[in-house]
Amino acid sequence: MSDQLPRSKFQWELMLPHEFRAAQAKLPVLFMPLGTVEWHGEHNALGLDSLKAHELLVRTAARAGGGVVHPPLYGGMGGLDKPATVIMEPEMAWENVMLRTWLEQYCYEFHRNGFKAIILLTGHYGHNQQIVVRETAVRMSERLRIPVFGSPEYWLALDEGYLGDHAGIGETSLLWDLHPDLVQIERIRQDPDYSVGGIIEAGSSPELGRRYADRIVERLSRLATDMVSWDDDMLDRYIDSERAIVNAQAKGWRNVGGWEFWTHIAGSEFVNYGQYLVEGKFEDIARIAREFGRLAIHRERG
Repeated sequence: MSDQLPRSKFQWELMLPHEFRAAQAKLPVLFMPLGTVEWHGEHNALGLDSLKAHELLVRTAARAGGGVVHPPLYGGMGGLDKPATVIMEPEMAWENVMLRTWLEQYCYEFHRNGFKAIILLTGHYGHNQQIVVRETAVRMSERLRIPVFGSPEYWLALDEGYLGDHAGIGETSLLWDLHPDLVQIERIRQDPDYSVGGIIEAGSSPELGRRYADRIVERLSRLATDMVSWDDDMLDRYIDSERAIVNAQAKGWRNVGGWEFWTHIAGSEFVNYGQYLVEGKFEDIARIAREFGRLAIHRERG
């Protein structure tokens, strides 16, 4: 009998207890997909964010050969002022009382259930959602003394040219690969916002989505496998690097605007974030983040 677990058996809600034990024993990592339900044009499924994060993590667990994927959380910060969209908390709210609390309690529970590392992957990424997820991961890494990684999926593929978008070429292509039946690209022609110039329709493809997905899954599986063996020094170096990102993002928001940090990513060394992360180059990540933070102050005072 093969030791290889069936692909579906990485999903917590589908497991029998002995299957849960087997998946956790093979890799004691908990994968948590985050997203929301939100308008993503006439051409994409409304649950794109959570569906995307969930399938990427199922593929990650399958590639890593273990771990448990929690059911996706639908509900986050911000969202478009469009039909069929649920906004749990406003995008521009500095104080977050729902998402952070939920994520912290989830982390405590995952730790209590014996997991040695946690990956929080958000497919929904307004600037505040990204900050809260990463900030919570840093905080829980410190409190639980296990690695907790929190990030939008596209940060693992910045060097592939995937810089994140909303129902654009990147997200549409990813969903097209991950859930081919949930993209109807021809319907974009009925959408006055996303059909402009035919750019998204012409540029999106399941092949492009597979390229992005493969890179994200490869790096997440490598990270998950490595995280469980990090010593205390490695964990502290990781925490310092991720805290530097949160600090720079918050500083940019206060001094310039919500998306200030992200305006510096394209064309910068930070596109190597995913590679630096899996190679343990945490000091390089922290250095670039601090440079971005200094730019925010300079622009404010200039």
